[in-house]
Amino acid sequence: MTSRLMPALCAALLLAACDTTGGGDKPAAEAPAPQLAGTEAGIGGISSSTDPLGGLSSIGDTVYFDTDSYSLTPQAQATLQKQAAWLQQNRQRGITVEGHADERGTREYNLALGERRAQTVLNYLSALGVDAGRLKEVSYGKERPVCPDSTEACWSKNRRGVTTVDN
Repeated sequence: MTSRLMPALCAALLLAACDTTGGGDKPAAEAPAPQLAGTEAGIGGISSSTDPLGGLSSIGDTVYFDTDSYSLTPQAQATLQKQAAWLQQNRQRGITVEGHADERGTREYNLALGERRAQTVLNYLSALGVDAGRLKEVSYGKERPVCPDSTEACWSKNRRGVTTVDN
């Protein structure tokens, strides 16, 4: 039992100890990981048992990051809290978190940044009680933009972590 709780405890301590005022490459959690109460009705009235794949995308499957950062914003944390509740209701499902970056920087830098973003998402979900064995990550760096333009508006859409449900 202790070996199963250790990764979640480490992630929670990591998130709690992170700087909340800095920017850059420091992971930050603006609030301690909340305790989630399971509900049978689903998130926002969505029945997870009747729509297991659509449920996650309908509550938000993407979180966004600031430039050169892998810190979770309060909005990202709120989305991940909903994802964690959905995952608690759908314990048979695993997920993969895709880490993405905008086009600026080298391929290697953006792959590493995408990996840190995906890992931050996984750590937060794990701290919320999702079994780490159900979580995988992949980094696409700047290779899969959702918006191809070289503008701040597009770059902000490309700096993201996307949660996909594994089959």
